[in-house]
Parts: sequence; C-alpha cells; structure tokens
Amino acid sequence: MTSAIEIRSLAKQFGSIRAVDDLSFEVAQGRVTGFLGPNGSGKTTTLRMLLGLVSVTEGTATFGGTRYIDLDHPIRHVGAALEATSFHPARRAEDHLKSVALAGGISLSRVDETLEMVGLTEVARRRVGKFSLGMRQRLQLATALLGDPEILILDEPANGLDPQGIQWLRTFIRNQAGLGHSVLVSSHLLSEMEETVDDVVIISQGKLVLQTTLADMAAQAGTGTGMRIRTPEVRRLTEALAAVPVGWRQIAVDTLVIDGATPEWFGPFAAHHQIVLYELINERGSLEDVFLRLTQGFDTEHPPGADGRSGQSAPFHTPGAPT
Repeated sequence: MTSAIEIRSLAKQFGSIRAVDDLSFEVAQGRVTGFLGPNGSGKTTTLRMLLGLVSVTEGTATFGGTRYIDLDHPIRHVGAALEATSFHPARRAEDHLKSVALAGGISLSRVDETLEMVGLTEVARRRVGKFSLGMRQRLQLATALLGDPEILILDEPANGLDPQGIQWLRTFIRNQAGLGHSVLVSSHLLSEMEETVDDVVIISQGKLVLQTTLADMAAQAGTGTGMRIRTPEVRRLTEALAAVPVGWRQIAVDTLVIDGATPEWFGPFAAHHQIVLYELINERGSLEDVFLRLTQGFDTEHPPGADGRSGQSAPFHTPGAPT
C-alpha cells in the first residue's frame, strides 16, 4: 500500500530532553490514521517537524518522499490544523480565509465553499475574538481545506467541540477518506477516535509503542475478558485465589477483578468456598484498556501473581487445565 506520509528514525532534542526518539511509522493513502499518545508524548512535536515548523535533530519526515518545504504549492497538497489560537481576534472569519487564499494563490470562491463545509457560513462576518473554542477549531479546519489538499493533518481537532460537534467531525473525517484523502489525526483519547480511524499509531515518551490497524487492536481488546466481583469477604476470596494460577487486582474495598475468569468457572468456585457475593459482572476488555496498558509502562517482564500488585495481569488458567 502506497504511503502518503513517511516518518523514518525521527528524533528531536530540546536541550537535555529527547522529545521524539527514533520514531518511524507510515500513513497509508486514502486511510485515516489515529496518532495517539498521552499528553506530552511528542505528538505535536512530531507533526511540527513533519510540517517544517520545528527543525529535525535526526531522521526524516516526508510526504511521498518529499519534505514539506520542497513541495510545489504545499497548501494544495497538505492541509494542517495544529492550533485554534492563531487568529487575530479582530479579524472576521471570512477575511482570515481570504488572506490565506490570496497568499496561496487560491480562488476566493473557495472561501465560501470551506465555510459551508465546516458549518460556519452563518458566522462568516463575525470577528474571531467572539468565537468559542469549538468555532475556532472549525475555522482552523476550514483554513486547512482551502487548497483542497489530498492529505490532512489534524492535531487534537475535537478539543472544544460539544458532542454534536464531535459527531460532525467524525463524519467529516470519514467523508475525506471516502474521497481518497489521507488523514493523520492526533489525540490523547482513543475513545474519541475509535469510531473514526482505520489505523493507529501509538507513541509514549517520544517512542513508537504500536502501529497496527484498528481491527487488530480491537482483537487485542477482545482477549481482555474477566470477572468483577463485589463481596463482603474479600480476604477469604483472595486467600482462595492464592491457590489457583490467576491474576487479580483489588479496585475497591469490597471489589476484585479476576483476569480471564468466566462465570462458568467462578460461580462454582465461589460456591465451593462458600463466599458470599453481592455482585458478579462479566467484563470485556475495551480499546481504551489496551491503549492505557500500552502507554502506562506496564512491566510485561514481571506480571503479578495472586498478590495483586500492579503490572500486567498474569494469564488465567482454569483449575485442572493444562498450563
């Protein structure tokens, strides 16, 4: 599959801080790629290097092998929305777009088209200083769309949007992919992106953690089954669990989560040990669970046993089954 964006061994050093560290990934043509990681993980720095706004310490960041500054008429190839605060507050929305269009050699008729695309036609003559954060996000998106680019780069575009606005954004991004455009969209919340993206790139502390398809990540989440148990006899339950090879963790005074357990196993187990149960819930892993596990530095070399210490939970084995 042809790549629209290629990041190769990219690094950025700010004094003693390694903000981005040997980062490599690709964005495929015609697909939406979620660029995910906690706040401060290096996402915005990476995007700014890609767009030539920050110098590169090591590696390359290119569009089909060409740096942004070397593109002919880059505004017609790449549209970027990185900040929703870079507007003069006294300038009217349509005047801002007209100035960008004139500078980029773009027909002024495109201004009205982009205002309509982002739902700002009715406030086109309003001064930007009167805009909410969500409206400024839409104006920034309109700016990125002026050149009708085949690649869009969006940095936390859902910030400031209400639920209706977030739903509109999802539909808009999917429509862009439907037109064959490539979209790289960053967020620190996978829950914002899971209905939108085709692929995911996850980074933490400036390093690549995972690049995969959303479908493959969902398959990982599906393996994270378990049981949440609320009982007045937590101590007796943990003593009983110490005799079987399971991973568990206590999440409240009267509640445990047992990884990998099923109702068919735990029901008879609790009855055998005569443990009183207040609540028994069959849980299934979520994409957000996978994301948090990947970015919070769980120690996969030393998973916990029945002592419930933090880390990646030990796999569950049904008593009597081969291990």
